Amino acid sequence: MNLDPYRSFITDLAAQSGDFIRPKFGRLDLAVETKSDASPVTLADRGAEELMRGLIARKFPSHGIIGEEFGNDRPGAEFVWVLDPIDGTKAFITGVPLWGTLIALLYQGQPVLGVINQPVLGQFLLGDNTTTTLNGRPVRCRATTRIEDSTILTSDPLNPAKYQNGSAYEALTRRAKLVRTWGDCYGYLLVASGWADICLDPIMNPWDIAALVPVIRGSGGTITDWRGGSAYPAGSTIASATPVLHTEVLRALAG
Repeated sequence: MNLDPYRSFITDLAAQSGDFIRPKFGRLDLAVETKSDASPVTLADRGAEELMRGLIARKFPSHGIIGEEFGNDRPGAEFVWVLDPIDGTKAFITGVPLWGTLIALLYQGQPVLGVINQPVLGQFLLGDNTTTTLNGRPVRCRATTRIEDSTILTSDPLNPAKYQNGSAYEALTRRAKLVRTWGDCYGYLLVASGWADICLDPIMNPWDIAALVPVIRGSGGTITDWRGGSAYPAGSTIASATPVLHTEVLRALAG
C-alpha cells in the first residue's frame, strides 16, 4: 500500500492543528472544564479536533474517525483516523510542554501511520511501523537491554497501583537507573528518539495508543499491552527500546 498521500495529509493535519493550539498554550486565562471522567478539557482540545475532523471529511469523506473529544464516526471503515488533539492536557493547562497531538491512521483496524507532534517545542515525530523520523531525520531507540541501565517514564506513578500490580511496578522502578514522570505521549517520543528506554501506562484509551504503535515500531522499539498482548487495541501500554529489555520489563511486572 502506498502511504505517501496519507503521509502528506497527516503532516498537514499536524501543522494546522499545531498552529491552532500553539497560541493557547501558557495562557493563564484559558478556561478549563472537567469532563464526566474527571479529566480536564479546554477549547484548545475541542477546537483542534474539530479542525482536524473538518479537514478529514473534506479530503477523505469515506474514512472513519475516532476522536477523544467528539466520539466515533464510522469506526469500522477500511481507513480510520484516530485523534487526540492534546495528549497530556494536565501538563498543557499547567504550562508544562510535555504534551502533544496524537494522530494515527488505521487500515483494516491496525495503525499504519502515527504522529506525535509537539508544536511549541517544534518536534514532529512520524512513524510507519518501518521507519520513524523526527523533523525529517531518522531516529532509533537506544540499544539498552538491562533494566538496571534504563530510564523509565510513566504519566502518573499512582496509576500502576490503581489499575495493575503496584508492588511489581515499584520493584521495577527500584531496579532502574532513572525514573521520571515525563509521560503522556512525550514519554514515547523520548523512547522513540533515543532519550529514554521504557515508557509505560497501566490504563489507556484507543486515541492514546494508536499513534504510538507505528512510531515505536518504526524506531526499532517494542510495544505491547501490560501483559505482552496486542499493542492495539489495548487498555494499557508498555514501550521498550529493545525486545530483550521488553521481555525483562514484562517479567518484572508479572511479579
